Amino acid sequence: MAGVRRVVGLALGGALVASGCSSPSAAPRGGPEPRTAPAPASPSASSSTPSGTPSPSSLPTTPAPSTPSPSTATPRPEPRRAFLTVPRLGLRDFPVVHYRGSPDDAAGTALQNDGSLASPRGPGGGVAAGEVGNHIVTGHRLSSTQPFRYLPSLPRGSRVLVRVGDTVHVYEVRRTRWTSFRSEDSLAAQRAPVPGRPGVEARRAMITLSTCATLEDHAAGNYWADEFDNPEHRIDKIGVLVASRPA
Repeated sequence: MAGVRRVVGLALGGALVASGCSSPSAAPRGGPEPRTAPAPASPSASSSTPSGTPSPSSLPTTPAPSTPSPSTATPRPEPRRAFLTVPRLGLRDFPVVHYRGSPDDAAGTALQNDGSLASPRGPGGGVAAGEVGNHIVTGHRLSSTQPFRYLPSLPRGSRVLVRVGDTVHVYEVRRTRWTSFRSEDSLAAQRAPVPGRPGVEARRAMITLSTCATLEDHAAGNYWADEFDNPEHRIDKIGVLVASRPA
């Protein structure tokens, strides 16, 4: 009988140990303590992040958006040659060559003698067509190709078109003034950003078309001429820009 009890006790004890799914309260009083699954080890600071989950330090960083800087693109250089049209003078697409200098100086006179209209640039000259300031164009009236032969008769309100590249700038004649080559003040007024008004800040694009007053000077008995054979006076037609459009 004692042998039977021993076998049964071993059987019961073996069942409890083999199952491994009973709660601690289910263990018989005085029986072996149930085994408790070991708690998972908490990762140490030196443990590596699982390969499937990127760590914050390994994530790609997105650069903060930068504020666009102002454009520093260099404007296209002014073409060497432009073309002037004055319908009231019968002048159409007449070449205008710009140069560094002042109106009717040696370089400007040479261009006119070769048959072109001349347009000075720089401190002693003017600006390009369409720009704020004074766009100056000079031409012969009685010699070479005589492009400005009839300029003195050009009336107020006449249109003057300057084609530069793929743009046409349209000016309207507003007034007439005379320039004396024997007066530094008069010359300064001709070259001023606002024609005829030295010291006034330019706020719009303007044009000065200038030619000699040889006939008028000679009629008055004035035969003075400078080293480039310019008479004392020149007749200037002053206009303002009224439109710019594609050519």
